[in-house]
Amino acid sequence: MTVTSSLERDVQQVCDLVSQSKRDIGRTIIGIAGPPASGKSTLAEAVVDALNKAGDSDVPQATLLPMDGYHLDNRILESRGLLPRKGAPDTFDALGFCDAVRALTDITREAFFSRFDRQLDLAIANAIVVCPGTPVVVVEGNYLFLASDPWASLQDVFAATVFVSPTLDQLRARLIQRWLDHGLDHAASIDRAEKNDLPNAELVLAQSTEADLSLTQNHSEFGTDTFDKATCL
Repeated sequence: MTVTSSLERDVQQVCDLVSQSKRDIGRTIIGIAGPPASGKSTLAEAVVDALNKAGDSDVPQATLLPMDGYHLDNRILESRGLLPRKGAPDTFDALGFCDAVRALTDITREAFFSRFDRQLDLAIANAIVVCPGTPVVVVEGNYLFLASDPWASLQDVFAATVFVSPTLDQLRARLIQRWLDHGLDHAASIDRAEKNDLPNAELVLAQSTEADLSLTQNHSEFGTDTFDKATCL
């Protein structure tokens, strides 16, 4: 099912999907994927915030786990000639990430994960905590639904999946603006978007498996990628 709507309605639809998909035993893991600059990060954050506001427990009802925390370090990427391709599938610890997501089904123990800091351009270890008893984890990233290994191993882990994508023209405009916002000039922003980000977006669009819910995110509320550390209460 593909839906075009406002961010508020998108959040409600995903929250409804979470409610319908909750697992009786263990933790409910929801996947939200899409190409870079699609709006998936903003949507995922808003969904987690809505689920926590609706809860009445001292334990967080939902935690967000972005895939970005599994970026390989810049020194490793540079040694492999991959630094200009940062953000492509082979610039992540994909196996480690998929193992970590599968381990989330254990609801009895506290777990820690890395968070990517865009200002520092590196991952900060143990910056995200998933508390024991937290029933829902929303996992967000570009490549979650790729049909190739190791990403395909997550298909049975997700209780429900959401795919987010506007058109390629809209993605291109957003990606260029993202690099402009990071201080690059117009020519450099276009170069970064067209040589790396857009090929990654095309890969996601072409090779991702079908999701339970697809959202076009054509509205202007997609925002930027941010994340605040969860806290065990």
